[in-house]
Amino acid sequence: MRTLRVGGVPEHFNLPWHLAMEDGDFKYNHLHIEWVSFPGGTGAMNAALRNKEIDVAIILTEGIIKDIIAGNPSKIVQTYVNSPLIWGIHVAAESEFTKVEDLENTKAAISRIGSGSHLMSYINAENHHWDTKSLEFEIVGDIDGAVKALTEDSAQYFLWERFTTKPLVDRGVFRRLGDCPTPWPCFVIAVREEVLEDQKDAVIEMLKVVNTKTISFKEIPEIEELLANRYDQKLEDIKEWLAITSWSQSQLTSEEIENIQVNLLKLNLIPEKLPISKLIYNL
Repeated sequence: MRTLRVGGVPEHFNLPWHLAMEDGDFKYNHLHIEWVSFPGGTGAMNAALRNKEIDVAIILTEGIIKDIIAGNPSKIVQTYVNSPLIWGIHVAAESEFTKVEDLENTKAAISRIGSGSHLMSYINAENHHWDTKSLEFEIVGDIDGAVKALTEDSAQYFLWERFTTKPLVDRGVFRRLGDCPTPWPCFVIAVREEVLEDQKDAVIEMLKVVNTKTISFKEIPEIEELLANRYDQKLEDIKEWLAITSWSQSQLTSEEIENIQVNLLKLNLIPEKLPISKLIYNL
């Protein structure tokens, strides 16, 4: 039995992986998937890839591209979620701010440097024509840290996936002032280069299993109820999320990679663009 250590966020996007593990789908292909949960998100997964703590990451597209350019010895093998990620822009429920424009020159809570919450703070600032060079950040680790930071006013706003934070909005912990969608497919599957060299066949089999699951995911009986129960979501929110979310079984296109690198370069988040061959690996 071949083992692959796979990292991902504890969010509804990754339920296909968990169902495939629970249903024994990977075992039929002589694979053992060791799942590692990362509440801290993309920055934590990038560090885990670099430290060889995981072999595979289901990770934000812009975050892994930035980190590969910075030296992460990994490659993107496939798009996982083709639709944009809808980042909610949140403030504390008792905050004085009432619209996104009020947040200019305030401090953003981020999980860590290089995380999605960090990078998307720049995209949000660019969308509103703020000076991105003057952005300030409070590193909070994860969503619990963001709750503490916003409540104590050590940071004033926080970008996180809209539906994941919806229960906090419903409970009156956060208020959402707006949304910031990613202008590209949101999640990709990245694999350490060493693993691609040593266990390429296992990676191919892994992708076959998860792609089979994502193709039919929306047709699973009572999938909305299952998602709502597992992820503490209201049924109407899950139905809305499912309607705007699409999974992929294909590689990123050259146009998508160019768009991401152009945006990261424009915001001074990367020093240079890399050739596509340095970023992706076609199995």
